Amino acid sequence: MSISEMLAAQPVLRTPRLTLVQLGPDFLDDTMAALADTDAMRLTGTRGEFTREQVLAHLSRLPGADDRADFAIVDDGGRYLGEVVLNDLDDDNLAMNYRIALTGVEMRGQGYGTEAGRAVVDWGFDAVGLHRISLDVYSFNPGAQRSYEKIGFQVEGRARHTLLWDGEWVDSVLMGMLAEDPRP
Repeated sequence: MSISEMLAAQPVLRTPRLTLVQLGPDFLDDTMAALADTDAMRLTGTRGEFTREQVLAHLSRLPGADDRADFAIVDDGGRYLGEVVLNDLDDDNLAMNYRIALTGVEMRGQGYGTEAGRAVVDWGFDAVGLHRISLDVYSFNPGAQRSYEKIGFQVEGRARHTLLWDGEWVDSVLMGMLAEDPRP
């Protein structure tokens, strides 16, 4: 099965505390609430306002997409915790970008991001057949960087002044992981 076919057939992933299911229109209200989280928007460098119709259109395109995998992170009680995504498929180089956003400050620091990230990275390398997964994290988000390092991502460099937020320039820490890298 090709990478595109694997992405289109995105499975449900399970961890000790979480279930990762395909993000889609069923998560519209949760996604709208997440977009109202100003701290999460700052941590991800997300600007702008999104209408319900725009978000619904985006979510409606996700199920069955053959160039990305968007997972809703749900705890054992069925509560939506955020999303974890592999996107920007580079099929020729077996590479994708990784991103995650947890909803609400109370979700951060609980290990949910690391747990969900490990499951998605393992699936990306072991089932999908990726060679490289990369990300960048803003320097004002050291907690996320620590989580990524626990998953196995390594710092590869720094891009200076990639985000202008509240009148201040912020650097991006560039991180990557290869299929053959150790997974803690």
